[in-house]
Amino acid sequence: MTALHLRGTVVLDDDREVGEVWVVGGRLTFTRPSLPTTTLEGVVLPGLVDVHCHVGLAADGPVADEVAEAQARADRDSGVLLVRDAGSPADTAWVHAREDLPRLIRSGRHLALPKRYLRHYGRELSSPSELPAAVREEAARGDGWVKLVADWIDRSLGEDADLTPLWPAEVLREAVDAAHAAGARATAHTFAAESLDDLLDAGIDCLEHATGASPHHIDRIAAAGIPVTATLLQIAQFPTIADQGARFPRFAARMRAMGERRYEHVRDLHDAGVPVLVGTDAGGTLRHGLIAAEALEMTRAGIPAREVVAAASWRTRRWLGVPSIEEGASADVVVYADDPRVEIQALAAPRSVILRGVARP
Repeated sequence: MTALHLRGTVVLDDDREVGEVWVVGGRLTFTRPSLPTTTLEGVVLPGLVDVHCHVGLAADGPVADEVAEAQARADRDSGVLLVRDAGSPADTAWVHAREDLPRLIRSGRHLALPKRYLRHYGRELSSPSELPAAVREEAARGDGWVKLVADWIDRSLGEDADLTPLWPAEVLREAVDAAHAAGARATAHTFAAESLDDLLDAGIDCLEHATGASPHHIDRIAAAGIPVTATLLQIAQFPTIADQGARFPRFAARMRAMGERRYEHVRDLHDAGVPVLVGTDAGGTLRHGLIAAEALEMTRAGIPAREVVAAASWRTRRWLGVPSIEEGASADVVVYADDPRVEIQALAAPRSVILRGVARP
């Protein structure tokens, strides 16, 4: 047996660094082993996290296992070694048994109503009253998370079609309570301002996009300490979505406005103290492996590179309950020639991706 010696700047968290760490038998140790060693130098970060990703999903719905495998490999090769899958119509539990693929935390299927979400993406309930029971079922199917679709365009309104909430406030409260009772946390897709107060009143644990958040909502989100996943690459597509929905002028105008102010919106969240998470929203219309591009977008919004890297690594690993660089932890780390905390573009060029103690691919 040989050991891998990682030397240079080993980042443990916001405040702590060490000069070296070893990988022995797939585990990390700060104690020099009495083994032959191979040395790799650079800036060592805990494996990156894509906290809003969809393994097993493409633009038209679920994909075959071999396509999902390629998606997961693309994430891994970008340095993402932990994925919170924010809803997938495919059963990807088999990924857990694959040592060569990122660790996966599944949220089950998106929960929506008929014609109130993208076709073939979610589980469509026939009535809002079914939501709490469906949450319990998806909590049992997933890995400690469930995903609600809180709002979507309501085309039944004709020319006045716009984003509107899917669920009554009392149903949302019961659904989030059901998730918590099952030992799961609940997150919600939300674009519309109209959904946010009910989600916050219900005790939602995370918000995806939250593009409709007003200053009032941002204050509430910050006070509750609820993270928001920015998904800036996805929000950049809003003007195109607005053009596609031009026959619905209210909807199109809202989508265009939210897309145009995406940087200001994310900066306002950060400045208010909201934890802004890094998620690519890959797996629908976006390809996998875009974590560096998403991180760059967040710096363009005004979030310092150090904060973005922390959110893309150790802070979110801690929030999800997954170890980072610590004694005895699985050796899931990424090594860079340059420090991404100083120059965010360095995230796009990992020198080595080490998953479960093995350099990948």
